[in-house]
Amino acid sequence: MRLGLRLLFAFFLINGIAAFFVLRVFTAEIKPSVREVMEDMMVDTANILAELASDDLASGRLAASAAGPGSGAPESAFARHVRAYANRPIDAAIWGFSKQSLDFRIYVTDATGRVVFDSEHKALGQDYSQWRDVARTLRGEYGARASRDVQQDDTTGVMYVAAPILANGQIAGVLTVAKPTRTVQRFIDRAERKVLKGGLLLLALSALVGVAVTVWTVWHVRRLRDYALSVQGPSDGAAPPPPVPQVPGELGDLARAMDHMRGRLEGRDYIEGYVRALTHELKSPVAAIRGAGELLQDELPAADRQQFATQVVEQSERLQRLIDRLLELSKLEQRQHADTAAPVALRDCAERAVRQAQARARQRGVALALAGDGASGPWEAELVTLAIGNLIDNAIDFSPEGGTVRVELAGPAVAVQDQGPGVPDYALPRLGERFFTTARPDGTRSGSGLGLAIVRRVMQLHGGSMAVQSGSPGLRVELRFAPA
Repeated sequence: MRLGLRLLFAFFLINGIAAFFVLRVFTAEIKPSVREVMEDMMVDTANILAELASDDLASGRLAASAAGPGSGAPESAFARHVRAYANRPIDAAIWGFSKQSLDFRIYVTDATGRVVFDSEHKALGQDYSQWRDVARTLRGEYGARASRDVQQDDTTGVMYVAAPILANGQIAGVLTVAKPTRTVQRFIDRAERKVLKGGLLLLALSALVGVAVTVWTVWHVRRLRDYALSVQGPSDGAAPPPPVPQVPGELGDLARAMDHMRGRLEGRDYIEGYVRALTHELKSPVAAIRGAGELLQDELPAADRQQFATQVVEQSERLQRLIDRLLELSKLEQRQHADTAAPVALRDCAERAVRQAQARARQRGVALALAGDGASGPWEAELVTLAIGNLIDNAIDFSPEGGTVRVELAGPAVAVQDQGPGVPDYALPRLGERFFTTARPDGTRSGSGLGLAIVRRVMQLHGGSMAVQSGSPGLRVELRFAPA
């Protein structure tokens, strides 16, 4: 499973479990919380009514009037007020709900638990001494109960809260207030719906946050992966290392650690590659010098001695050129950019490079031709001259005697064309690698490949490009500098 799917699955799992338990707790607490509030208010109501009913119960007027107005007995004040309460019109808007009926049922029992007053005339004369609300209150405890009119139907539940009626400091009876729980069920249902909607909205928002965090994390991880893939191999100097991804937090620390590791590995591979290639390049001239030196220790004819001495000098010069170009390339690879403080004309740089190569070209019987004016731009004159000079030297090496090396300028581009045998197509992509070279027209491989490596590095420092094309005949190398 991919990292993004793992993160998303883990986030949804954790978030879903948390949301499930939180919503379950909220919905499970709503109903008992509402009923606890209702019970608290009923306790206050029962105690107030118990005080109002105490005088009528003690005098016996409450029991006498319990039979109702048709019995002929005088109606007690308490009974009259309760009846007026039951007949009272009501139309109250409570937080969006309309209340149009009064729901309290009130009954009173005497000291033996027998009902002497019932606002609904349901239980007059019945023995309620075993009901929990009456029995506990008669014992001086808090009495309350919840019962259902229909045992299997939770919506028919009724809550009963009792309070003692005191006479001369003694419990003379019990007043119970009853209220159907269905009257508050609509408030409970609305609260549960709101909690559920809020929970689902929170879950959706959390899901969006989870997706965003997952996408953000996976995007940065993929940037680190792409960076690691781009630097996994040793650099041959053909391209600068990619920039370190700018990612925050621990991922940023990881990116910087990877860059540090890349630098260390690249430095080690760079040195190892240099040592291998340099060893290979040094073997031939060192062997030639050693062989010539051993022969020169013997008595030789003057002509042979001259030949071997010349060979020692030529191979020494080859070693010197190799060392000089290695040092030059090493300095260039340490630099990060060219010095572009002042505008430079390509024509001036090309003329300077042609003058420096003129003597060597005459020795090889090769003519140099310069055409075009070229542009001016924010380039480093010394490096531009070095690049053009290396191209000219390389073209001289591959040109036959009597041939011509042409240097052509056009805008921000300079091209060097020789009349040599050219380069096979398979070798064109490798031109510019350190120590990669092809055979000269005389069949020798006296070059080191560092000349074109220097040219390529100069173009990298200037943000330009080097294009190589095999002509008929010869090889054409074009340098295109970034315009101003």
